[in-house]
Amino acid sequence: MPSGYAKLGAKLMQPLTQLSPDEQLFRSTVRDFARTEIAPLVRSMDEQAHFDAGLLRKLHELGFMGIQIPEEFGGAAGTLFEAVLAVEEISAVDPAVGVLVDVQNTLVINALLLWATDVQKKKYLPALASKATGSYALSEAASGSDAFALQCRATRDDATGDYILSGAKLWITNALESSIFLVFATIDPAAGYKGITCFIVEKGTSGFTIGRKEDKLGIRASSTCELRFDNCRVPAANVLGEPGKGYKIAIETLNEGRIGIGAQMLGLAAGAWRHAARYAKERKQFGKALTEFQAMQFQLARMATEIEAARLLVYNAARLKDAGAPYLKEAAMAKLYASEVAERTASLAVEIFGGAGFVKDYPVEKFYRDAKIGKIYEGTSFMQLATIAKIVLADA
Repeated sequence: MPSGYAKLGAKLMQPLTQLSPDEQLFRSTVRDFARTEIAPLVRSMDEQAHFDAGLLRKLHELGFMGIQIPEEFGGAAGTLFEAVLAVEEISAVDPAVGVLVDVQNTLVINALLLWATDVQKKKYLPALASKATGSYALSEAASGSDAFALQCRATRDDATGDYILSGAKLWITNALESSIFLVFATIDPAAGYKGITCFIVEKGTSGFTIGRKEDKLGIRASSTCELRFDNCRVPAANVLGEPGKGYKIAIETLNEGRIGIGAQMLGLAAGAWRHAARYAKERKQFGKALTEFQAMQFQLARMATEIEAARLLVYNAARLKDAGAPYLKEAAMAKLYASEVAERTASLAVEIFGGAGFVKDYPVEKFYRDAKIGKIYEGTSFMQLATIAKIVLADA
């Protein structure tokens, strides 16, 4: 048996949804914070398409923006599973806040933990744990699912050793809130994916500007912007990993990121179900609460079953990753299924509310809008299916 699976064995003796006392306490802390501090801001942040600065400070103060950062760098020294719990509970209240926490932990911090030099870790991890927000800049106009078809160019200045970045990035999450950006560019277009290199670019660097902010259907409080690089000079010391190895960073971090998006969609579905169930208990028709009708009971029961199935997939993928076991297939399955369940649950929640679900006075309308992105970003559902098919068919 592979060593990773051996380490996981003890945990698999219990149901995956059974949490340790520390995990239960952490989940309760995040849940209480989300319901008391985030909930009152959800509607205004959505309508204004703006992330509350005070809320961002509180996320840092409570350690939710540096869950996996070691204590020596000011972090919580937690696990991916704990990051998943945080994203799930926050997304049950506001998926827009959930994705900010997710990108920070599962993409930006994860990449630095795996690939940064000691000097880079000492410089950037304490900032990310305490006050800084990070962005992960991979996508471009011509490189979506084909993530390595990059046009953004990095040219070496032989006189100084610096790299000069030119080009643009699209769909960059957390762009307005971030001060640290992981930017992927090619140092040799002829080399294909082997020319891709990752650079740490700080906000305020000459030649680097944040462009147009997207006006989105959902997760509106989460900023999504274009980044522009016009002869942007980046020191060689800010190369993450090795020149030409950026594709490895992208692959490894996005694999973990899928689990985070699965957690976001799981939380969204759970939040939408909770509101729908409570409304169905209170709403009366023909002299009865909606939950007294068997048809409504069965619908809510089926929704709850699908949410629990999604939770098992997401938790399983996170446990495997933390144990050092293979998890690529499980991560793809978790994201695929959780995003489907989120969209389906949010849609049914709107229907349970009836006409009230179609207006902004109740939260299910927002959950419905927020759910659609789950099938699109950090690998579309088609890409997840392609990944799953490749693995399962090879083993058939």
